[in-house]
Amino acid sequence: MRLALRLWMVGLGLGLASGAAAWGQASAVPSAQVSAAEGKSGRELLEAMVAALGGEAWVNRQTWIVEGRVAKFYKGEPDAGAPQFEEYGRMNPFGLRVVMVSHYGAVIATDHRDVAEVWTKDGAWEITYKGTTPLPAKEVADFERQREHSLDVVVKEWLREKDAVVTYAGAKLVESELVDEVSVMSESGDSVEVRMDQRTHLPVSVGYRWRDPVYKDWNTEVVEFADYHAVQGVMTPYSVVTVHNGDRTGERFLTKVVYNVALGAEVFDPTQRLEKKGK
Repeated sequence: MRLALRLWMVGLGLGLASGAAAWGQASAVPSAQVSAAEGKSGRELLEAMVAALGGEAWVNRQTWIVEGRVAKFYKGEPDAGAPQFEEYGRMNPFGLRVVMVSHYGAVIATDHRDVAEVWTKDGAWEITYKGTTPLPAKEVADFERQREHSLDVVVKEWLREKDAVVTYAGAKLVESELVDEVSVMSESGDSVEVRMDQRTHLPVSVGYRWRDPVYKDWNTEVVEFADYHAVQGVMTPYSVVTVHNGDRTGERFLTKVVYNVALGAEVFDPTQRLEKKGK
């Protein structure tokens, strides 16, 4: 079963930034261009967003363990079932391990870790009890694209570039709620649109466009955040929905999140096989 990792890739950028620069460094870039509208600055709104997420607690999180369920969609309709998963992440050096959990047993259900995916800065692999297999290049490209457009990367890297452009696009009505939309463009010309709840300043969605290298048409990716919970001082969305070209493609429902726990290097070692079922 292929894992639905992309349902979390931009979800508050957990573990997807390549570094851990402080928000204070990003907001202090004096040469960044800011366009103001309706008396609001795009950079000021992003600073309010980071503060709402937990400020230094959000910026400085280093590792995490996440448990939950994932639902996939096809043409907007959910597939049957919502398999359980466990996710282990490390900010620097980047590492991610996601394990699918199935339940077997006619009388007493027993948990089994059947398949895992490990992602590091050096590559990505699928792991079973039989061994390790590199993931397809397209999946790796999709993963890296979402990493590059995560909130962590935008806040900690893009905003430090001297020619970054931050624009407040105004207030919009989304599902009967007012949101502020801010556009951030990097020095390379890449851009994301961040929408924040006007009352709480928490992120509502992050979106970006990219050109298909084969068909040359444009694709739009949006990640939507909801059901925020305070976890160790970090506001964390327990519902993360992915949308591709207007169609919902998946949703992750979290049941447990823990930050800044000790994770050994073996967690992100792709040569570590899973135990065979029945053991």
